[in-house]
Amino acid sequence: MEIGIAASVSELDGVQWDALSDGSPLLSHAFLSALEHSGSVGEGTGWQPMPLTVRRDGKLIGAVPLYLKHHSYGEYVFDWSWAGAYTQHGGEYYPKLVAAVPFTPITGSRLLAHDLMLQAHMAEVLRDTVQRLQLSSAHVLFPDEQSAEVLSGLGWLRRQGVQFRWHNQGFASFDEFLMTLTHDKRKKIRQERRKVDTAGVICRRLLGAEIGEREWDFFYKCYVNTYLEHRSSPYLTQAFFHELGERLPGNVMLVLAERDGRRIGAALNLYDTDCLYGRYWGALAYVPNLHFELCYYQAQVFCIERGIRFFEGGAQGEHKLARGFVARETCSFHHIAHPDFEAAIRHFVSREAVGVSHYQQELDERAPYRKPG
Repeated sequence: MEIGIAASVSELDGVQWDALSDGSPLLSHAFLSALEHSGSVGEGTGWQPMPLTVRRDGKLIGAVPLYLKHHSYGEYVFDWSWAGAYTQHGGEYYPKLVAAVPFTPITGSRLLAHDLMLQAHMAEVLRDTVQRLQLSSAHVLFPDEQSAEVLSGLGWLRRQGVQFRWHNQGFASFDEFLMTLTHDKRKKIRQERRKVDTAGVICRRLLGAEIGEREWDFFYKCYVNTYLEHRSSPYLTQAFFHELGERLPGNVMLVLAERDGRRIGAALNLYDTDCLYGRYWGALAYVPNLHFELCYYQAQVFCIERGIRFFEGGAQGEHKLARGFVARETCSFHHIAHPDFEAAIRHFVSREAVGVSHYQQELDERAPYRKPG
């Protein structure tokens, strides 16, 4: 076997990469290389691609979507306090190694190999790379169950988190889904949708080739506006969305909102046969409840029509409970090079896990669905 670090995902064979992945469009060679081509990751962004590769007879048999990070933005697993403590004690926390899909808090495979022993070996290589490059740490964000099991078995520090997911239980219609909710939640959703309709808003869902340059440019304005309203800077470039539409047309769904013949908002989703991933949204005019209609209800209707089982709503947002989502556990794994800091962070994560477990129990108690009987 030949183990190496590539300069980018783009330079790797796309067919071989996708054969190792879990099939999610967000982990695909097309998605990750579009981030690189568009300048969303790479020089000046704090995300330096350096995918780990394992080859046998020239063929890619293992890989990790790996980045050298110079900050902690765009990760959705927050370690700013770790970085601050590290710096206060005279250390340099950045750069660090991060195995993740940039700007994407979606659970998926991170140790890309069909052989469990090879997955374990790649995890050990990550630790060795931290030592060889004299880095502070390595972090594996939102791994799937198999990757998590491998990392846990090797003693990586496990951190617990919570996200929200909607489960399509084979609903024949949106009304059938509503009937599974408690009366007050059902009534609230109907009122919210009625207010959007009364405001004269018309929503359209566009797929793949139906999304032209004008639609992508309009969506980008909405996307940027969301960041401006939160006094932040967008991570993704306009070129990224255009390339996404060109390279993954069978996996993109754009919801457009119009009023009086003028477009006022948009929401972008990626999807496959089993799951829809809610990603980005924005609006150029305020309409009460437009966010819920574009980001949740239109996506749920789409899932029902297509028979898609799950809708991943992304990180944070307790308001998702009232829209039929339920809390589920997520995790990340961490290797800290400095033994004293590793011990301190392990203690912190252990205490934090107790609070996260209590929080998830509270969310479960607030589940929006009717009790049986």
